[in-house]
Amino acid sequence: MTDSTTSILWVRNDFRVGDNPALYEACERGHVLPVYIYVSADAKWSPGGATRVWLYHALRDFAGALERLNLPLIIRAGEELQELLSVAKAVGATRVVWNRRYEPEGISVDTRVKAELNSLGIEARSFGAGLLGEPYRVFNKQGKPFKVFTAFYKHCLQNETVRTPVPAPRTALAPKSLPTSVGLDALELLPTVRWDQGVIRHWEVGELAARKRLDSFEPQVGGYDDARDRPASDGVSSLSPYLHFGHVSAAQVVATVRAGASDAEPFVRQVYWRDFAHYLLFHFPTLPDAPMNAQFEHFPWSGDADESVVAWQRGQTGYPLIDAGMRQLWQTGWMHNRVRMNVASFLVKHLLTDWRVGAAWFWDTLFDADLANNAMGWQWAAGCGVDAAPYFRIFNPVLQGQRFDGAGAYIRRWVPELAALPDADIHAPWAASPLVLQAANVKLGQSYPEPVVDHSQARAAAQAAYAEMKARASTA
Repeated sequence: MTDSTTSILWVRNDFRVGDNPALYEACERGHVLPVYIYVSADAKWSPGGATRVWLYHALRDFAGALERLNLPLIIRAGEELQELLSVAKAVGATRVVWNRRYEPEGISVDTRVKAELNSLGIEARSFGAGLLGEPYRVFNKQGKPFKVFTAFYKHCLQNETVRTPVPAPRTALAPKSLPTSVGLDALELLPTVRWDQGVIRHWEVGELAARKRLDSFEPQVGGYDDARDRPASDGVSSLSPYLHFGHVSAAQVVATVRAGASDAEPFVRQVYWRDFAHYLLFHFPTLPDAPMNAQFEHFPWSGDADESVVAWQRGQTGYPLIDAGMRQLWQTGWMHNRVRMNVASFLVKHLLTDWRVGAAWFWDTLFDADLANNAMGWQWAAGCGVDAAPYFRIFNPVLQGQRFDGAGAYIRRWVPELAALPDADIHAPWAASPLVLQAANVKLGQSYPEPVVDHSQARAAAQAAYAEMKARASTA
């Protein structure tokens, strides 16, 4: 330690003691007081239902980790600057440090807080911690932001160095006197009707759990490129909630897999996709609200509350792969990425529902509800984002199921009423013979729904809507 200053560590979604640059630096400088400030639920992009559940457990786990460093976690609720100033006054802190955020509202708040603190003589310093690189440093040869992932990825590999993870603090000192702190339950993060208990049991929450998952995945990295599209297998890392809440950093993940695998780059490329999403949101802050392709402002979306959308939300569309994915989401707060692409495509192209309706549903139900990734993914599926799949590329959920879940293991797990169907019929039960359905005890329209839409008709309708959009845009 170089001096005896007292630093407030402003905690956000960085619930770890390892590779936490702001925490490490504060501990090196003197006394440290970690503070988490919960902003009211009516703020824009306030956490969804699933996110609040995970946040509850993340705060409890992080408080325990800090306690092992002899540090408390002070919890406050309210306006960030006011709470920071209140805590700083209570303990005589002369510094506030934090790890950076990259969402528009977060950037706005952090910029204002830093200016106000500095004007009051309180040092404010931020650190890069959550991404592999800093979005404000990366531009193409014309000095403009990249809009194509491949070009962004190549540039990063050639010109940017992945941040080296910092170790956990060796020692830590808390201030002798502590300010008041609200109890975790006072934040009212858990739902009144306790649906969360069945969902959260599928996960361990916290830094040790993240490390455990990363260590168990590392030996599989070499086969990731082949296994990642098979939703029935354990071929993906399932690290997205841990990355979102900062139980592990992207730099830690990349360092671990590169050190342990001879061919880690297919997986590392996917970690860079996460960086790319944050990069886009940083440079194009309207990403969650407006299509990057302005033509899609003229798209003739259908209504957002019809019965087919409700069927999609509940996993009752009559398309087994789609229903399996939506039920996995509802029961676990997570969904396999290959299936995410399919359920998103189904909503926007089979049901002609505005991509923002789907993004809002994911925001409320995903444990990894990351604003950047969610917005980029839905714009990609809708065909209106940068580097997006063309709108006329419409996933056939039957063929996708046959290709990536040929034996139907994923469907059988999440749509058990179809479990007795033969492999050849499980992806399109409406096409099975009456004898096959009877033998499997499947009654279409009763035990399992008829398809809410015919694929061929939906494809034609989507292509017609796309043509109508182009016509509208040309005359606007």
